[in-house]
Amino acid sequence: MAQVLEFKLPDLGEGLTEAEIVRWLVNVGDVVAIDQPVVEVETAKAMVEVPCPYGGVVTARFGEEGTELPVGAPLLTVAVGGGAAPSAEAASADSAASAAESSEYSGNVLIGYGTSGPAARRRRVRRETPVTASVTATAAPAAAPVAAPGVAPVVPQGPVPVISPLVRKLARDEGLDLREVPGSGPDGLILRADVENALAVRDRTAPAPTATPGHATAAAPAAGVAAAAGERIPLRGVRGAVADKLSRSRTEIPDATCWVDADATELMAARAAMNAAGGPKISVLALLARICTHALARFPELNSTVDTAAREIVRLPSVHLGFAAQTERGLVVPVVKDAGGRTAESLTAEFARLTESARQGTLTPADLTGGTFTLNNYGVFGVDGSTPIINHPEAAMLGVGRIVPKPWVHQGELAVRQVVQLSLSFDHRVCDGGTAGGFLRYVADCVENPAVLLRTL
Repeated sequence: MAQVLEFKLPDLGEGLTEAEIVRWLVNVGDVVAIDQPVVEVETAKAMVEVPCPYGGVVTARFGEEGTELPVGAPLLTVAVGGGAAPSAEAASADSAASAAESSEYSGNVLIGYGTSGPAARRRRVRRETPVTASVTATAAPAAAPVAAPGVAPVVPQGPVPVISPLVRKLARDEGLDLREVPGSGPDGLILRADVENALAVRDRTAPAPTATPGHATAAAPAAGVAAAAGERIPLRGVRGAVADKLSRSRTEIPDATCWVDADATELMAARAAMNAAGGPKISVLALLARICTHALARFPELNSTVDTAAREIVRLPSVHLGFAAQTERGLVVPVVKDAGGRTAESLTAEFARLTESARQGTLTPADLTGGTFTLNNYGVFGVDGSTPIINHPEAAMLGVGRIVPKPWVHQGELAVRQVVQLSLSFDHRVCDGGTAGGFLRYVADCVENPAVLLRTL
């Protein structure tokens, strides 16, 4: 006899608490193998294909494409151990617990995210009310009920059922009491959609301000602004994560920026000579990364972070180099682990791999976390300079503009040289201007004369 097992959205790691369904990879009635990807979801960090740990027949899916689900919410149910799909009543939360003991359970929901079988069983929260699913139709989370105008909502007692800090922040910023918001998630869990629906209802039912003769002039501009309101684009997914991180950086880090122009003619000539010698081609970004890692070895203050709770500066032993990459989904910062121990060829290959993954939307959370210093080559956009915003919680970011022919005084004479502007944003808590200036000057010296690096090899 077939047994129906419920597969829930697993812990995706790195503190992520929710994900949006982008694309279902299976339909109700399909036969799936153990560890076969069944749905593609988008988190605040990356696009992830979620594999199902059970093998069998899909009996139900929970959530349409575009639906946002919290970690632990049901994704689908699978009938295992029999030839026929069982009735809908057979799908329950208790069957998920028995899945841990099933021989048709792989235990590897997402390799590398710490979701092995025993760990998943320890995190599983058992519900009192069974969850039933349709065998033939896709079940979507019910829309949040809306209280009728003029009727006071029932305020629940006890803790508010919210697990997402983003949902709490949204409600707090909008002055919304979460105790008055009915949740549409499992066990009444309040989702972001519930908060957005409650805000929309509040805006629609709010009485329009009545202008008095003494305030007619002040009310007119407000009406004009409301009439001119444009398209509203939710800050969610990658865009929302970037917004939160940049805002936090500006709020918490007392940053300063210094910059310098450098003659990159010799660096470009050295790269051309390396590539002419045969073998894998070396990118400019890889050479700049090598320069950065050597500079950080001389100025370790900039490869650090600030522990605000302990009021301590933590100098980090390894350089994990992030680099800014623009994609169709927005700006992401993949991280090259242990960049200080890599050759120029290895850095070039890793930059290429991560950039391609970023464009394909297949970066994992591990690819996007753990950076200690960021290199931002905004010269690819055809601009010369910028004041980079530090990638929190790092202490510094080096920005590189375009390398273009410019008039330059070389050996006492005016000449046309390949010139680049370098800018360094740094956390003024970890060092003073002398250290930051020393770091930037060393980077510029290596760009102008790559032989300087030979002293440190």
